[in-house]
Amino acid sequence: MPLPRLIAIDIDGTLLDPHFQISEANMHALRRAHQLGVEIAFVTGRRHAFALPIADALGFPVTMVSSNGAVTRRSTGELFHHELMPRSTAIALIEHMTDFRQYFVLTFDRIGRGTLICESADALNASIQRWMEKNAEYIEYVRPVERALTEDPIQSMFAGNIETMTRAQSHLLSNEELMGRVTVLKTQYDARDLCIVDVLNSGVSKGHALQRWAEHHEIPRESIVAIGDNFNDIEMLDYAGIPFIMGNACEELRRVGYRLTLGNDQSGVAHAVEQVLQSS
Repeated sequence: MPLPRLIAIDIDGTLLDPHFQISEANMHALRRAHQLGVEIAFVTGRRHAFALPIADALGFPVTMVSSNGAVTRRSTGELFHHELMPRSTAIALIEHMTDFRQYFVLTFDRIGRGTLICESADALNASIQRWMEKNAEYIEYVRPVERALTEDPIQSMFAGNIETMTRAQSHLLSNEELMGRVTVLKTQYDARDLCIVDVLNSGVSKGHALQRWAEHHEIPRESIVAIGDNFNDIEMLDYAGIPFIMGNACEELRRVGYRLTLGNDQSGVAHAVEQVLQSS
């Protein structure tokens, strides 16, 4: 197998262990790949600034596809592409999903407070308290949340327990007109009873962003390794020529036919990367 040119890696549930740390084995494997000339890309549902400290920990520049494909920047700051959700679409989304607005967060391409907008913390703290605490300095509370839509947002997010978010997603998908204007991506962690439903502009996904970057840099998909663990990684895994699914992924995804690596509690990223490097 030729040496891959690009390794695209999800962050939460994949690169990070259950304690939200990068293991020494994962760090060593990515640094070794970089030294061999392989480009490393983080492809994540996190917004760019929230993912940046993880990229910086590697000690070398990486490509960062954030907000599930809405924004692509280098970790050094250079913007390659971003695709915002039209304000009119965001308003239509909120109106249709009014019964779920307590679980709703808007993300804007800003710095500091007001980057994240929600109406209250109560329902969100019940499911994503750690995320709320980590992002406290960026959150602004606006009621009704529509008042915050003075510009186009990057994305919208609903977060809650699995039962509630299953109902939310079902209600969202029932609006055919709205579905023609957005992309809906789900991330689910059964052990934590947590489900996140991200809503982005139509055509936005990790896979589309990875394809755009690869084609611009003339990297054939056969030379791309992708490693993920969740439903929002599917488009990325399907695009890459060498896709790995984490051992901690749900059984539904492990049955798809992707190559299987170890879980995130066993440095599954390092296991996958070393397999590829040793085969080259």
